[in-house]
Amino acid sequence: MVRAIEIVEVGPRDGLQNEAKIVSTADKVELIRRAISAGATRIEVASFVNPKRVPQMADADEVVSFLGKPEGVTRIGLVLNERGAERAIACGVDQLGAVAVASDAFGIRNQGQSSAESVAVAQAIIAMGKAAGVPAQVTIAVAFGCPFGGEIDADHVVAMAERLASFGPVEIALADTIGVAVPAQVTQLYTALCSALPDVKLRAHFHNTRNTGIANVWAAVEAGVDTIDASIGGLGGCPFAPGAAGNVATEDVAYLLARSGVETGLNFERLIDTARWLSGVMGKDMPSMLVKAGGFPERDTHDGN
Repeated sequence: MVRAIEIVEVGPRDGLQNEAKIVSTADKVELIRRAISAGATRIEVASFVNPKRVPQMADADEVVSFLGKPEGVTRIGLVLNERGAERAIACGVDQLGAVAVASDAFGIRNQGQSSAESVAVAQAIIAMGKAAGVPAQVTIAVAFGCPFGGEIDADHVVAMAERLASFGPVEIALADTIGVAVPAQVTQLYTALCSALPDVKLRAHFHNTRNTGIANVWAAVEAGVDTIDASIGGLGGCPFAPGAAGNVATEDVAYLLARSGVETGLNFERLIDTARWLSGVMGKDMPSMLVKAGGFPERDTHDGN
């Protein structure tokens, strides 16, 4: 049996939130629709955060409203607190994305809360979602390294994940928020998580800041992770994490997996076309390698594998 990997398209949220240019609501909706046309079935459509801190996401409610509810697509709304969860639920998103932070230094500086306090907030968000009939997943940010505190202890991350799992999220992700992870570290941490939480769905979120993102994706897949975050064109970054560069590009990840015999359900040609369209919207070249080089062999850009 050929293995299948789910790719969560995070371009409309993580891809745009750190860009200086404010993208129009219409273009955000068009980006999401193009991602759906390319085969994406699970998409971070927006983050419901303070618009003064992240002005790029000020129109989150409008994006969800104009997008509507595409059939067969899970629309994820990222939320950092209960107020954000209230907004996302009111908008009718299909899934909440809560965030806990692995570093006190990062959490206190950016959200005014320690790592333990962020876990409590995630618990409250999961509970709010359950009460409203909206499932919630949790991402552990700066799981591989913090821009302010340095190295993150792997045992601490595993303990956090175990605590979060007790609240009943549909999924737990580890985020390399500033792109410092290397494959050996990814293998070690996800192997430990798979052992500690064999019944919990795990996801991986990598940034390509130091050119290790794609290698980290493969390490996560080999360690047993079945869901990978990626951003069309390779845009992305965290407004609260100095030096955080783009996410791994969706088309690059899809190419890696397809050439390795792993199904993704994504169409290379449409992803590349969308990345080029997005380049025009942003007024700059995309970091994606596949946009520059194209697929190989030619059939790989047409058959959706």
